[in-house]
Amino acid sequence: MGWHGFLALWCGVLGTFALVGYGRSLAGVTRAQRAVRVTGRIERVGEPRHGSSGSEGIAVVVTFRDPATGQEFTVTNDGERGDRISTAWTGREIGIRYPPGRPHAYRFTTDPEAGRLGLGWPNFAVFLIYVGLVVVAAVDWGWPWSLIGFGVPWTLLGATYLPGAVRDTRRRVEELASGGPVPGRVIAVLKDVRIDEDGDTLTSHTPVVAFTTHEGTAVTAYRTHGLRDPARSRGRDLTIHYRPDDPALFTTDLAGEHRSRTGEIAFGIAALLVGVAAAVAGGILVAG
Repeated sequence: MGWHGFLALWCGVLGTFALVGYGRSLAGVTRAQRAVRVTGRIERVGEPRHGSSGSEGIAVVVTFRDPATGQEFTVTNDGERGDRISTAWTGREIGIRYPPGRPHAYRFTTDPEAGRLGLGWPNFAVFLIYVGLVVVAAVDWGWPWSLIGFGVPWTLLGATYLPGAVRDTRRRVEELASGGPVPGRVIAVLKDVRIDEDGDTLTSHTPVVAFTTHEGTAVTAYRTHGLRDPARSRGRDLTIHYRPDDPALFTTDLAGEHRSRTGEIAFGIAALLVGVAAAVAGGILVAG
């Protein structure tokens, strides 16, 4: 079987998979669409123990109501329970999803709308089809076509992403500065040890920050970046800037947050320019 035969098989299998996935989504029968999605409320927040693992998130007790039966459930996030809860306060609403009729199989989600249509795998299959077409075009017609095949969609994605990123960066910094600072403190440092594929031991430290907003909300949160020498940060006093309507968005370094967001925009511009350069270079080589 030659290149074109492999391409036909590749596109046929993945195309069938994508069509089935899109059809199931249109019919509303994907697992993501059938899942029950409700909003729970944190009733109690546990204080992380210094030196313990941070892999399971902050311990919380959550209540939610099953809309099918009206029964209320009180649950915890012990064990494998979906997204890790890294910021918590009493009264915070959090997303919960579970299969129809099985509320005991609940999973926490920090983004209840994510994956609601169940199109992740079909979209990935279409992407793989495109990759196959670009590779075969490069082999049949010459490698400059791969530059065009890479550069054009990369440029379109960058042009779509960048304006929103600029707006979000400006709005985020303004919102963090709008509420006024409050004092905070590192109440614990969590420690996780793992062995990588080379047999080396890797240790990570996660400071846990506690602060109370101007509105009286007591927040406990992981701070995975932005603190100097995190392993020895327990007991350190901090100044916290947070978004008044959502304390989960906070920073211990407002200037550093601005630099970080500016760096992300600069990276996005550079990525966009790479796509433009690849597409233009490919077009020149093909025309020449």
